[in-house]
Amino acid sequence: MTEPLVEVAALSKHFPLGGKNFFGRRHGAVLRAVDEVSLRIMPGETLGLVGESGCGKSTLGRLLLRLIEPTDGNLIFNGAEITRLKGAALREVRRSMQIVFQDPYGALNPRMAVEDIIAEPLIIHGARQGPGTRKQVASMLDRVGLPARALDRFPHEFSGGQRQRIGIARALILSPRFVVCDEAVSALDVSVQAQIVNLLQDLQREMGLTYLFIAHDLSVVRHISDRVAVMYLGKVVEVAQKHAIYAAPLHPYTQALIAAVPASHPADRSRGKRVRIAGDIPSAFNPPSGCRFHTRCPYVMPVCREVVPPLVEPVPGHHVACHLIDASPAGAPT
Repeated sequence: MTEPLVEVAALSKHFPLGGKNFFGRRHGAVLRAVDEVSLRIMPGETLGLVGESGCGKSTLGRLLLRLIEPTDGNLIFNGAEITRLKGAALREVRRSMQIVFQDPYGALNPRMAVEDIIAEPLIIHGARQGPGTRKQVASMLDRVGLPARALDRFPHEFSGGQRQRIGIARALILSPRFVVCDEAVSALDVSVQAQIVNLLQDLQREMGLTYLFIAHDLSVVRHISDRVAVMYLGKVVEVAQKHAIYAAPLHPYTQALIAAVPASHPADRSRGKRVRIAGDIPSAFNPPSGCRFHTRCPYVMPVCREVVPPLVEPVPGHHVACHLIDASPAGAPT
């Protein structure tokens, strides 16, 4: 059986916003951005991560790369525990873990030429600037669909889609195994989105990449993903193959997300049963007890207000955290 490339167990990130008292203890509000999330990402797959704004998607992506430190939990990459790695050991692992940011305008240094932007990861990891490095950067530019003459130009001379290609080239110049795409197409026009998604898929096949694809556009996620994970208020509430998520979602929140996707045709019934949810997502400073979705769920039961539902596997490969599902935990991590 293939081992997961990335595995997290009960991973949490809490941001304390208060100060410390005389005894060095923190006081004040705590933002529970990610709360006891467990996931597996297999080599070569694309795991889509969806949910409302503020649910913790981007925070989880940065936790997987150790760009921010977890409050609790464990992170395993390629079979090795990396939660507490530091210094040279962490830097070596980071060669294999990269990120493509959402904003193609803010993610690039406007004072650096394209060659220097893309070569920077190589220099950080010990390469020397010279003809060899320039040739390597030019080759990567060609792979993302930009000409070699772009090497000496600056970010402001490119369109949004071209800037995102530069960001992708920078992320892939070290030949990583795992890439977090954090809303990588949401700031682009629809036609350009399709081009970038197709590019990411081509590069995945060529380089054997594994993606965590964070997005709020469920149509894009459906196109690019193998499996889909749904987050709500810092917790993962459902994980399954994309065809199962879109054809037969089990969690009421997932059902509402799928039903909200605009139909391509009035007769299109593929979105399934429409579930209406009222109100806004609760505050992560004071999340509801029990199931965090119970304040908006149309099927809420008394147990939902008191008991946190475990992530169970009622159907092989389909995990859901909901008291409506009559199943026992399968025992295997998601």
